[in-house]
Amino acid sequence: MDTKMSVEKRQAFLAETRVGIISIPEEGRGPLSVPVWYSYEPGGDVRIWTSEKSYKAKLLQKTRRISFCVQDTLPPNYKYVSIEGPFSIRLVDLENDIRPMALRYYGPVGGEHYVEEVRKSDSWRNNLLICIKPERWYSADYSEVINPSP
Repeated sequence: MDTKMSVEKRQAFLAETRVGIISIPEEGRGPLSVPVWYSYEPGGDVRIWTSEKSYKAKLLQKTRRISFCVQDTLPPNYKYVSIEGPFSIRLVDLENDIRPMALRYYGPVGGEHYVEEVRKSDSWRNNLLICIKPERWYSADYSEVINPSP
C-alpha cells in the first residue's frame, strides 16, 4: 500500500488554506512546535509571518533549518505534508505579505478589516517574514486506502 503523494498532489495540498505547524530546534530540549498562518504557491517557499520579539524569532537566530507540517485530520481523508529545509528572514511588508495572508484566512471582508487593524497598530513594521525552502518532503494520503477508486 503506497500512501506517498505525487509531487503535484503534495504541492497542491500544501497550497490549500490550512493552519500549519512550524518546528524549530531548541538546544537541550525538544523542538518548539507552534501553529501558524502561512502561504505557499507550488514551486515556491513556505512563508510565515511572526513578531521579531517572538520566541520563534529568537530560536530562528540559532539554527539554519526548520520543519513545517500541515494535515487534514478528518476521516476518511487523512493526509499530511511535512517539509524541512533552510530558511531566510526579512522584514514583513503590509501589502505584499500581511494582506494576502489576512485575505486567505479571513476572506475579503474580515481580511481587509484585519489589515486595517494591523495598520493602525503600526507594530507590524517590526515583524518578520520567514521563507522556508522545501528541500525534504514527507507526505501521505490515506484517503485512497480507505476509499479506493473503482
